[in-house]
Amino acid sequence: MWGSRMALRRLQKIAVAPLSIKEGVPSNVQREMSTLQRVYVTRQIPPEGLKILKESGQVQFELWGSDDVPVPRAELLKKVKGVDGLLCVLTEKIDAELLDSAGPNLKVLSTMSVGFDHLSLDELKKRGIRVGYTPEVLTDAVAELTVALLLTTSRRLIEATHEAKTGGWGTWRTLWLCGHELANSTVGILGLGRIGVAIAERLAPFKVKKFIYTDVAPRPELARAINAEYVSFDELAKQSDFLAVCCALTPETKEICNKELFSKMKNTSIFINTSRGGVVNQEDLYEALAAGQIAGAGLDVTVPEPLPTNHPLFTLKNCVILPHIASASYTTRNAMSALAANNLLLGLRGEPMIKELKL
Repeated sequence: MWGSRMALRRLQKIAVAPLSIKEGVPSNVQREMSTLQRVYVTRQIPPEGLKILKESGQVQFELWGSDDVPVPRAELLKKVKGVDGLLCVLTEKIDAELLDSAGPNLKVLSTMSVGFDHLSLDELKKRGIRVGYTPEVLTDAVAELTVALLLTTSRRLIEATHEAKTGGWGTWRTLWLCGHELANSTVGILGLGRIGVAIAERLAPFKVKKFIYTDVAPRPELARAINAEYVSFDELAKQSDFLAVCCALTPETKEICNKELFSKMKNTSIFINTSRGGVVNQEDLYEALAAGQIAGAGLDVTVPEPLPTNHPLFTLKNCVILPHIASASYTTRNAMSALAANNLLLGLRGEPMIKELKL
């Protein structure tokens, strides 16, 4: 597993070496080598990735010059025409329409994300386009944020801060703002991968009694690392005092967290999702929280994103919502951009990518 700091240093060192035109190379080959491949970058990505692209000597690239506003769809469809490579983020839907606009020159897509539900994988495979992505480098940041969100939700820190600021802090009271602690609890993990393991490793010092998990199949090697027990989906719901969702969004996991799941959970349970918003039926979650069917929920991901400020979930004191910031550390985002840039350049050279999604 790559830590983000180690990964960034490693990616800086192995950044694809610049192309050079050597003496003695025939003039026709020189002309061919000096014709740089065209790349479009859909966002103002962190500086380490841009530095790698600029210093490679391999590509000429154009980018959407804003980090605040995604490139408009019409602009994106226009800019991708004829490109050899595309570096995108998860706000861009890469589908048949876009790939048709890009045309046959497009050989490589590199996404600065670990998730790939924004990509039409069937279309990419059909057209023989290679895909790079950025897993592992964000594991530590996501695990840290998940733990922070879990503690914030379970110990009601947002409510407590509000009370302190607005005059609600009066005399000491025996049960005021009481929450739920991790000591002697059962922590459930839905989807045991690198991030799930990293979350459990960070929670273990809190004297958690037991870790349980469910997945499409048992993951004995990963489970051994955290001494976790494989259980059924129903048992995960029934036993978990804290339930952390770490699974990818697939047709099988879409809205898997719904009223059936919430109805089986304890009324003292805390639900945490830092994976993808689409795995949760938000209407069912609202009903479960409003009725006290579960004690609280912490979400870093929603549908849609951003979640409208008038959404019912925002009216609940027992729901903490963050604006999808799990990987938002300077080190991790730079490591992600560096990996995405290296994946793109290696793919354009026809070489193995550092992290390639096998279609």
